[in-house]
Amino acid sequence: MFRRLIERLSHALPSQCAVCHAWPAQPVCETCITRFAQPQSRCQTCALPVPAGISRCGACLKTPPPLDACLAAVGYAYPWSELIARYKFGDMPGWSAALAGLLRSMPWVEPALEAADLLLPMPLSRQRLQQRGYNQALELARHLAPAKAVPGLLLRIRDTPPQSALQRAERLRNVQGAFAVEPLRQTEVRGKRVVLLDDVMTSGASLFAAAQALRDAGAAHITGLVLARTE
Repeated sequence: MFRRLIERLSHALPSQCAVCHAWPAQPVCETCITRFAQPQSRCQTCALPVPAGISRCGACLKTPPPLDACLAAVGYAYPWSELIARYKFGDMPGWSAALAGLLRSMPWVEPALEAADLLLPMPLSRQRLQQRGYNQALELARHLAPAKAVPGLLLRIRDTPPQSALQRAERLRNVQGAFAVEPLRQTEVRGKRVVLLDDVMTSGASLFAAAQALRDAGAAHITGLVLARTE
């Protein structure tokens, strides 16, 4: 409750841009967004950068992921890598509104949210949620489309070691069976268009595993949506 109060107050008070230090500004000012968040061509199903005119990367053509579409606002590079790390691990839930605004400003995100029946944040394990104090994906979802954001429908049923130190093949094995749709609520997913939201996509292993759980529960269309994509 106290955190929510501080978060509401932070929106009402002037602040400094965390990138260029302009004052007053949002956590990231419009000038920095214009400079560092230019749209670029990305693979339709994994959001890796691709040359203009190419719709899918070679890996997705060879092994299609369980996503119908995948959207990323920015690349995981300066300044976004540092800002997202501060947002996740620096107790900065008050940045959620500004980062959600960055997502909505990308030309392809608004149509995906409008078409969706559900906006599902990637769940954290209980241990990581206790350590961090909040699920950054859920906070983003609540600011992106609060009427469609549904926590607790997609579950993390198995805690796994951090993905950051693992190779791609290890990451894929690491998250197998880590996600499931709440058994008593599978009808809420069946036949629905779902946007699956996370902050960062690296190999795609976690997002693909969660998408497969939604696919197994009968989701009709799944769009992955991430704030940043490693390149």
